[in-house]
Amino acid sequence: MGTKKKALITGIAGFAGSYLAGHLLDNGYDVYGILAPGEKKDNIRPFEERLHLERFDILKPTRLAKMIKATTPDYIFHLAAFSSVGRSFENERLSYNINFFGTLNVFEAAVSLKSSLKKLVFISSADIYGTFTPKGKTLTEKQPYNPLSPYGISKVAGELLARHYHRNKAIPIVIIRSFNHTGPGQTDTFVVPSFCRQIALIERGRVKSIMRVGDLSASRDLSDVRDIVAGYRLAAIKGKPGETYQLCSGNSVSIKSVLDKLLKLSTADIKVQIDKSRFRKSDIPILKGDCSKSKRQLGWKMHYSLDKTLNDTLLYWRNIIG
Repeated sequence: MGTKKKALITGIAGFAGSYLAGHLLDNGYDVYGILAPGEKKDNIRPFEERLHLERFDILKPTRLAKMIKATTPDYIFHLAAFSSVGRSFENERLSYNINFFGTLNVFEAAVSLKSSLKKLVFISSADIYGTFTPKGKTLTEKQPYNPLSPYGISKVAGELLARHYHRNKAIPIVIIRSFNHTGPGQTDTFVVPSFCRQIALIERGRVKSIMRVGDLSASRDLSDVRDIVAGYRLAAIKGKPGETYQLCSGNSVSIKSVLDKLLKLSTADIKVQIDKSRFRKSDIPILKGDCSKSKRQLGWKMHYSLDKTLNDTLLYWRNIIG
């Protein structure tokens, strides 16, 4: 029997990172992970004893280089990031530090692995696209950068850095641009878990039967986190170094239709109130991606329907609320 493939995940205890860790364990990998100082381990608790974990700040390059050299992973998945688009406006310098200099540290440490590293998967975001014309066009990997947020800017910088390290230092880097994804375990600062948490509280009689919501008119390309992390693994195995791949559903759904689906799943009679204070300035009314390259080159496909994702997420919040 051959030795297990080794994978290192930065941001392993985050929402997507924890799902990726579980997915890699299920597929027979030895999984190593980096936890940020003070970061909770709730997401990885069910399989924590099967992981090799270290806790430190990825902004400390010497510490990071030491771990990567000692681990000698076959695959590195770089997910650690300041990941909130909305909060990046108030935490601009922190966003740039973690998302650029943290990424630089990972890439620099990967140089020491030389030919033993099979692939480094860098997770970018559809937020790099910003505004575009015509509104509602289907975005491909060739769409130019036009970020509107500090988060988007930092991800563009990370992509440029990835290209530099692939081209000039021969690091086998693949860039993944993930569109919106959700599922059980995502924090309620995001729209789907926010809806689910409110519905669960109302069903338990903890709050009045009124949901306060923001702007429901935007449409987003929404996938299940479990499909997305499966794409990360396929990118590590089949992705061509230097290439960029989008992971998305290829469909755009309005936030209103997502809410309507969740309200139909609820056992309570719920009134919806628009709360102007929850409106966030958005110049992107419709977001929709093209995932044909990922399907063609990586063999990626989606297994979770939106209805299944919403149902699972609502059940998760019902269990949390108790």
